[in-house]
Amino acid sequence: MAHPSEHPHIVVHPPALDGSRRVTTGDETLGIASHLDDVVEILRLADLDRIEVEESDLIDWQGGGPEHWPGLSEHHDQ
Repeated sequence: MAHPSEHPHIVVHPPALDGSRRVTTGDETLGIASHLDDVVEILRLADLDRIEVEESDLIDWQGGGPEHWPGLSEHHDQ
């Protein structure tokens, strides 16, 4: 059983051209997120759902924070 301080370091990578962001821990890709809710779900599936996604120091938001999902609003406005 892992101690809470032993959570892996999680990286949410800079947005790809389509606005999606890869979520990794170490060399392992946990999933691809298109929205903040996707990051929450990816972490839940990896048994890391006790992490506060928007406020945790365990998550390294690269290329923009949890509110940065470029290109997504343009795709939904038609």
